[in-house]
Amino acid sequence: MLVQNCEDVLRIGKHQLKNNLIVAPMAGVTDRPFRELCLRYGAGMAVSEMMSSNPRVWKTSKSQQRMVHEGESGIRSVQIAGSDPQLMAEAAQFNVDNGAQIIDINMGCPAKKVNKKLAGSALLQHPEMIKNILSAVVNAVDVPVTLKTRTGWDTDNKNCVEIAKMAEDCGIQALALHGRTRACMYKGEAEYNSIKAVKNAISIPVIANGDIDSVEKAKYVLDYTGADALMIGRPAQGRPWIFKEIQHYLENGTTMPALPLEEVKAILLGHVQELHQFYGEFLGPRIARKHVGWYLKEHEQASEFRRTFNAIDVAHEQLDALEGYFVKFAS
Repeated sequence: MLVQNCEDVLRIGKHQLKNNLIVAPMAGVTDRPFRELCLRYGAGMAVSEMMSSNPRVWKTSKSQQRMVHEGESGIRSVQIAGSDPQLMAEAAQFNVDNGAQIIDINMGCPAKKVNKKLAGSALLQHPEMIKNILSAVVNAVDVPVTLKTRTGWDTDNKNCVEIAKMAEDCGIQALALHGRTRACMYKGEAEYNSIKAVKNAISIPVIANGDIDSVEKAKYVLDYTGADALMIGRPAQGRPWIFKEIQHYLENGTTMPALPLEEVKAILLGHVQELHQFYGEFLGPRIARKHVGWYLKEHEQASEFRRTFNAIDVAHEQLDALEGYFVKFAS
């Protein structure tokens, strides 16, 4: 079982999570509407999208929106990325000043545009840089600092145990580990031996991440690795209620009934409306497209509808189209 009593629930610094299921930070996905939705459907914490440590981009509209935390429910964990220790420290302080309660450091992103700046998982090739960054950020803020990383740069250079020990020594208060190397990107299957090894090597909480896409997989990963918590990313896209499903299974040993179509419809329409409100009439409908695609990816008959929907750029027309789709789908 994941939660037996209050003492089993993950605590990061002074912050105690509702449960041990965490929404992974995903650029372009874990915006405020998505985080709030996942929290509503069972997540214990949701980490924000990655924020650059480059102060020149903090004034952009995209960065400004990512910094909006006023009135946000749950623990506010903000992820930052970069390679310069001083800039990372300043970015951490800047985000704390803007409401962050936990700072998460990104050393796991495999994207080329991030790695070419020696940020994200590219740092796994430079342990000394990692040490300098971790120390600088931890010393810069009075809130807990966490780290998200991968097993190594490639299969011949897996150094996650070394990095984990270093992180603990530097004052990192929890470590999330994706069970792939940078070279693996998101291909193949995540492996959990490395997560188990890291859990056995350090005393700070370890959060397992990678391919946790079912209730059975969630229990297996917890049991096999001994991890303190789970972090779920892509499997929650179009299925934010996966957290509720996993929590139910871990507590009761039974599978929740599938959500009724009417409830899925209500969740999807509500999510799209929140995206429209958050991003506005121009950007909202465009961002909604990918989310709608994720919600409907299991609907075999939805491929033609998705093509039609992706051409709609007016908010109320998107909602009308979705209403019509579900009427047709239910008939």
